[in-house]
Amino acid sequence: QVQLVESGGGLVQAGGSLRLSCAASGRTFSDYPMGWFRQAPGKEQEFVAAISWSGGSTYYADSVKGRFTISRDNGKNTVYLRMNSLKPEDTAVYFCARGRVPTIVRRPDQRYEYDYWGQGTQVTVSS
Repeated sequence: QVQLVESGGGLVQAGGSLRLSCAASGRTFSDYPMGWFRQAPGKEQEFVAAISWSGGSTYYADSVKGRFTISRDNGKNTVYLRMNSLKPEDTAVYFCARGRVPTIVRRPDQRYEYDYWGQGTQVTVSS
């Protein structure tokens, strides 16, 4: 069974930065693409960023492109989301997720591409 545990959320002023971490259990972490999604109050969950199994390819939602950076350390079974220039509209619960299929992700912005999810970490950006 795979477990994903997010950390690093908190309260930050607009313009500030945070780095989220997602620690994964299991020996095959490095075989799978990973993603970050978020859900704001009263809104549907939306794609934020994804990274290929090797880290060689990254994908971003237009709303975060240029401000957020996804990375991974396969030696530590951890994926990161560095968030800069935060805006109040970035306020949400952030979830990490593991890709359903080893090495391949065709639609990294789609929930059905992921099968294991963390419990989420709250990010609040004040204006």
